[in-house]
Amino acid sequence: MKYYFSINITTQEFLPYYQGKVQNVVVTTTQGIKVQFPAMHLRKYLTANGIQGHFCLQTQQNKFLALSKVK
Repeated sequence: MKYYFSINITTQEFLPYYQGKVQNVVVTTTQGIKVQFPAMHLRKYLTANGIQGHFCLQTQQNKFLALSKVK
């Protein structure tokens, strides 16, 4: 299953996720579905400005497969 969503979070807002104090991110997809996944998968997209952009979350039988940034 593929879920598409946008995120705009500052570095300060992402800090508890980065530090592991908060384990999961909950986002609302473009289809209006709320999905949850481990925050560690967003770390590679963190810049000095935070995390911004459109993403695709791929799952199979409700298990995380991949997260990619969509252009």
